[in-house]
Amino acid sequence: MSAEKMATETRTEFGKGASRRLRATGKIPAVVYGHGKDPMHLALPGHTTMMALRHGGSNALLTLDIEGAEQLALVKEVQVDPIRRVIVHVDLIAVIKGEKVFVDVPIHVVGQAGPDTLVVTENPTVQLEAEATHVPDAIEVDVTAAVAGTQILAGDLVLPKGVTLDVDAESLIVNIVAQVTAEALEAELAESPAGASEAAAAEETLED
Repeated sequence: MSAEKMATETRTEFGKGASRRLRATGKIPAVVYGHGKDPMHLALPGHTTMMALRHGGSNALLTLDIEGAEQLALVKEVQVDPIRRVIVHVDLIAVIKGEKVFVDVPIHVVGQAGPDTLVVTENPTVQLEAEATHVPDAIEVDVTAAVAGTQILAGDLVLPKGVTLDVDAESLIVNIVAQVTAEALEAELAESPAGASEAAAAEETLED
């Protein structure tokens, strides 16, 4: 994972009003935590930050220029306005090369499962331990020709060198189940009390 370089500004004003004014100038308020230091309150360039997140994903690695000094940081949390869908705040954690970190990495399902099956992603992410500068963008799960009943556990995942699980190896990640046909669904509804009532009501309507 390569680090996206970006210039930052130190923030001296805080609160909702200050954050709104900052975002109005195309910048994003952020805080950097870690290594026993006081949190650093920064302003990040909006477009560059958005592109870094788009490229690096939820665990994007950034090289922050803070008053002339460079600091590696991993994105920890991104707050997005639910209506306007714009980034309103970013939390980062300071890291150094060679340091191990715990991260939630997205699961990416690839391939086509067997016929009449449904692929259910039980856990969209998996927690891993990895070097801060070598966090994988995603972990691929290949379901090619998988039959109903196949279960892919955390311990089955193929991880990059140097990356280890930080969850129970028996945790269910992807489940391949039989696809319910329209006929089977109708039969199930008919057997249930609610389904029987609906069927009876439908028959009465037809008789009227």
